[in-house]
Amino acid sequence: MSKSGERKSKFTTDSGIEIPAYLESYPIDTAAQLGKPGEFPFTRGVQPTMYRGRFWTMRQYAGFGNAEESNKRYRYLLSQGTMGLSVAFDLPTQIGYDCDHTLAEGEVGKVGVSISSLDDMEILFKDIPLDKISTSMTINATAAILLCLYVAVAKKQKIDVRQLSGTIQNDVLKEYIARGTYIYPPKHSMRIITDIFKYCTKELPKWNMISISGYHIREAGSTAVQELAFTFSNGIAYVNAALDAGLDVDAFASRLSFFFNAHNNFFEEIAKFRAARRIWAKIMKTRFHAKDPKSMMLRFHTQTGGSTLTAQQPYNNIPRVTLQALSAVLGGTQSLHTNSFDEALALPTETSAEIALRTQQVIAYESAVADTIDPMAGSYYVEKLTDEIETRVFDYLKKIDEMGGSIRAIETGYFQAEIADSAYRYQKAIEKKDQIIVGVNEFISAHEHKPEILTIDTSLEMLQRQRIKALRQRRDQTKVNAALQKLQNAAQSNDNVLPLILECVENYATLGEIADTMRKVFGEYQAG
Repeated sequence: MSKSGERKSKFTTDSGIEIPAYLESYPIDTAAQLGKPGEFPFTRGVQPTMYRGRFWTMRQYAGFGNAEESNKRYRYLLSQGTMGLSVAFDLPTQIGYDCDHTLAEGEVGKVGVSISSLDDMEILFKDIPLDKISTSMTINATAAILLCLYVAVAKKQKIDVRQLSGTIQNDVLKEYIARGTYIYPPKHSMRIITDIFKYCTKELPKWNMISISGYHIREAGSTAVQELAFTFSNGIAYVNAALDAGLDVDAFASRLSFFFNAHNNFFEEIAKFRAARRIWAKIMKTRFHAKDPKSMMLRFHTQTGGSTLTAQQPYNNIPRVTLQALSAVLGGTQSLHTNSFDEALALPTETSAEIALRTQQVIAYESAVADTIDPMAGSYYVEKLTDEIETRVFDYLKKIDEMGGSIRAIETGYFQAEIADSAYRYQKAIEKKDQIIVGVNEFISAHEHKPEILTIDTSLEMLQRQRIKALRQRRDQTKVNAALQKLQNAAQSNDNVLPLILECVENYATLGEIADTMRKVFGEYQAG
């Protein structure tokens, strides 16, 4: 491709689906394929009124440094119109190490907020009434601990925890596939997840107990079709685990949520979201025999594509994020995070985070795209894409079933190999200029305008270490030891670990101490 505007000879989506020049017609069975908004198979949306009733929840994923700094950012975002919080945790917190662990050195507060104890969590949500907002926490291997920390803060705020609303990601299977922040072997990780399901079903009826994530699968290099197929395969594994643990499908399925990526191939992304609802509805109805329509509804959060952002000409990321956000809205997302334009360089500044939020608000309040339900319905091209994506996803699911399901596919490296192959083909397309990335392999500027970037004060790590040292000196160590021993006993038995984790955090046991207690019983996963 040249700057003269010459086009390529073959047109396909990112998933390799051929793009027709135009369609004179396309058969649409409105009853079977589309239905009405809010009705099975939910192609047109999970709510009868969709955004005519209320906008999607506008979240901004944020967290850095220590709890004080992140609390300031949350309160600022809430003051600017954010409807819910989305918490980013640093790597030590994600993999179960306290801020003063030797493996945490140099990583404290760098890619998210550092949380080592209830002491930190209380500061993180200071002056934020947890019964008035919903909170999404992107946390997986230590999800049970962070959920208990959140519940403990709510109890300190004298809030009825049954009124808490929000989500923990809690999707460990995709960590083995695409991301790597796992702790325990898959078998034991699944046990903790089903314990969370049981606990939330009984104690936290408004809480989404898992956010089954395709986002990170896509970030690792998958296609849109693979993103859905591998995510739904993991979802099937979680439902099977819950059923094996004795839960009734209609008792928990309505609290399952999903987390998808929005990339640049505009129409494929819209079709992906529409197909996703239909696929999950069919899985829940025909495979798991769910009877409650709410069990068949796919509710999902969307984040714009971090891997699409470029360090070169970073201001180009603003229109990229706008297109991606628009595809999520036209696809019917329930909540949305828009990435900041500077995220290929550093964590977002307050200014760039505000621009990202304003992008959502302009779409919501100025574009009128939310004034009608599923405005893309009936488009020959979008409906054809939706059908093609659905067919290809079910083909993948059949193949995964034949090899024994998600866990077996992870153990054999099937998912990882498929994603690596897609990522390789995409990179080769960029190198050959079959795929143009503006400002990277074409339209390159000699002089780029670089924005100011956020830097994390290195002294924050020392402050965190001092805080946890002081905490250990003032807490009742006898109560901590007793609570940790009870947790170890529960982990060695079939007892639910969640009530014991809650007892640990309320006695100010640290995140690392709790994770280490379960490490003693479950061991650690080593990638092959």
